[in-house]
Amino acid sequence: MQFINGKDSLVVDALDGLLRSSGGANLARLDGYPAIKVVLRTDHKHGRVAVVAGGGSGHEPAHASFVGKGMLTAAVCGEVFASPSVDAVFAAIMAVTGKGGCLVIIKNYTGDRLNFGLAVERARALGKKVEVVIVKDDIAMPDVLQPRGIAGVMLVEKVAGHYAERGADLRTVAAMTQKAADAVVSLGLSLSSCTLPGIGREDRVPDGKAELGLGIHGEPGVDLVNFEGARQAALVLLDRLFAAARPARSYALLVNNLGSTTALEMSLLANEVLASPRGAKIKLVLGPAILVSSLDMHGFSLSLLPLTPDFEKALLSPASPLVWPTVRTHVKPKLVKLPRETKNKRVKASRNSTLSALVSRACDILVAAEAKLNALDARVGDGDTGSTVAAAARNLKTGLPLMPLARLDRFFAATSELLSRSMGGSSGVLLAIFFSAASQSASEGASWQEALSAGLAKMMAHGGARPGDRTMIDAIAPALQALPAGLDAAAAAARAGADATARMKQARAGRSSHVPASNLNGIPDPGAEAIAILLAGLSKG
Repeated sequence: MQFINGKDSLVVDALDGLLRSSGGANLARLDGYPAIKVVLRTDHKHGRVAVVAGGGSGHEPAHASFVGKGMLTAAVCGEVFASPSVDAVFAAIMAVTGKGGCLVIIKNYTGDRLNFGLAVERARALGKKVEVVIVKDDIAMPDVLQPRGIAGVMLVEKVAGHYAERGADLRTVAAMTQKAADAVVSLGLSLSSCTLPGIGREDRVPDGKAELGLGIHGEPGVDLVNFEGARQAALVLLDRLFAAARPARSYALLVNNLGSTTALEMSLLANEVLASPRGAKIKLVLGPAILVSSLDMHGFSLSLLPLTPDFEKALLSPASPLVWPTVRTHVKPKLVKLPRETKNKRVKASRNSTLSALVSRACDILVAAEAKLNALDARVGDGDTGSTVAAAARNLKTGLPLMPLARLDRFFAATSELLSRSMGGSSGVLLAIFFSAASQSASEGASWQEALSAGLAKMMAHGGARPGDRTMIDAIAPALQALPAGLDAAAAAARAGADATARMKQARAGRSSHVPASNLNGIPDPGAEAIAILLAGLSKG
C-alpha cells in the first residue's frame, strides 16, 4: 500500500503540496492542470537567461524542488516515469523566456528528446532564442550510442543556474553547461527495484545480489553482481567512474540516494568513497542526499565531474531552491582528545578462583540462552535481548583474566565499566549503574548481599521502574530478597518473578511499554527471563 489517492491525481496533488508548503519561496505553477504541470519562479528577471529542465515524475526532489535562484527557472513535470507533453514543455518555455533567451536541459531519453525537442522548435519558430543541452552521463553501457541521463544532471543544472544568475548571455550559459554535460559521468547500484504507484514492486533482485548500472525509471541494471557489502559496492562504482572520467587534478562528487537508502547507509557509503585512495582526488562533495531518486529504490549512484576553476566557482556559488544541499569541501575527520577523566583507569588484575569460576559459568549460561531470549523479545520488543546479553557475557568472560577479582568492590566497578562499553541499550546502562552502586556500597564496608541491594535501589532510582512494572527488576528484586536463604531460593524467586510478568497486562517501563497489552499476554519479560535463566543455571551448577 502507498499513501496516494489515485494514480491519475498523484503528481498534481504532490506538486500542489510542494507549493503549499514552500513558505512563499517565489514559486508558482502554470495554469493548465492536469495536462500542463509546470513549476516556475515568480522572481525571474526576463532579461536573463531562463533555465528549463524536467521529465517524468518519480525522481523527487528533481526537478520541481530545484526551481529557484541560482538553479532552474522552471521545471516541467510528466506523469511518473513518463515524459511531459510537448504542450507542457512549450508552455514552460514561453512563460519564462524573455530577451535573455532560454536554455533547455534534457536527460537523454527518447521521449524527453522528442517532446522537449519539438517544443523547442515551436518556440524558436515564434522568435524565441532557445538553446539545448542533452545530458548523457550514465556510463553503465560504455559502447551504447545514446547513454542515459541520470543523477549527474544535477551538477549540470547547477553550472547552468550559476551562469544564468550572474547575467551571462545565452551563448555563454549554453557553452559552459555543455562542457559540464560532456564531462560528468555517473553510475548507480541498487539492492531492489522500486514500487510503482498503484502497481507494486517487481522483486527481481535476489538476496546477495545487486543491480549494477540501473537507470532511474525502474529498468533493470545492465549486470547482476554479487553484493559483498558497502565498501565493495562503493569502490566498484568509484573505480569505473574514474576509468571513464577525464583526467583532472581534482573532482566534484555527487553521492545520490535513489530513494529509500537510509541516511546511515548513505553516510557509510560516502565514507567508503572519500576514505579510499581515489577519494584524495575528490575536492568537492554534494550529498549524500536524495536528489534524483527512483521512487523508493534501495540504491545509490555516484556522479563525478572533473573540476576546472569555472566549474568549482559555479558549484560553490549560492543557490536557493527549495532543496539544494550545500556543496562542501572534502575534509578528513578531526579528532579531539578525550578528557582525562573519561579514560579507562588501569586496575591491577588479581585472582579469585571461586569468583572467576562463578562469573565464567554465568557468562556461559547467558550465551547459551541467546537464541531463546531473542525469540522471546521478538514477540514483545525488537528481538535483540539475547544478542545484547550474550555480547556482554562474551566480553566479560574474555576480560576476566584482567579484572581485579580479589576485591569485590573493585570487581563490581570493573564490571560496571565493561558493561557500559559492551552492552547496548538501556539494559546495559541499567546494569552498569547496578554494579557501580554495588561497588560504592562494598567499598564502604557493606556485605556483598547488601551491596547488591544498594545496586538495585540505584538502578530503580535512575531507571524509574519498580517491581510490577514488567521489567528485569521483577526477577532481580525477589531474588535478592531470597538470596540469604541460598542460591536455590534466589533462583526459585527469580523464576516466580519472571513468570509473573507474563500475567501483567501492561508494561510501565522499557521497550515493552510501547507494545499493546494484547501482544504481551502470556509472554514473560525478556529481561526478567534472562535473570531467571541465569540464576537457575547457577543453582544447578
